[in-house]
Amino acid sequence: MLLIRYNEPLEAEEIAFLQRKETRERRQFYKVIRVLMILCFVCPFIVAWFRAADGAENPFSYQAYFIGVVFLLCFAGTGVYIAYRRSLYQLHADLRNLTKTVECTHITRKQFMPHNNTFYFYLDSPNKLSIEVSEADFRSMEAGDELNIEYTTYSRQYLGYF
Repeated sequence: MLLIRYNEPLEAEEIAFLQRKETRERRQFYKVIRVLMILCFVCPFIVAWFRAADGAENPFSYQAYFIGVVFLLCFAGTGVYIAYRRSLYQLHADLRNLTKTVECTHITRKQFMPHNNTFYFYLDSPNKLSIEVSEADFRSMEAGDELNIEYTTYSRQYLGYF
């Protein structure tokens, strides 16, 4: 099956959605960084307390403390960088380029979930396995029908279908 995709400019409400999401994720990202920074400086100090409890002759040395801090900062910094590149950086790329991808896909299966009264289409898209749809669309479309889904180009945030 041939994969058909093309890019379009984002609409105003989609840009606003991305800006809100970026603001929320940036706040969360900075909270995590603050906690990691505190842990990077506190954990070596806690290790010194354990060494003192074990009866070490010189439990707190500046050299051991700063080696521990530098190691933890490098480790946490690498993790933070990877997390940034996988999430927030891609949202920034979407906000810079202001494009969305429209992908033509096919419905492989229809599913009604009676416990929460929702309707789903399962798709053959490599980017989106299933989408929640309205009852009217669920009743009017069948398995095998063509459907277009929209998502942001870089962060792959689902925007809708038509």
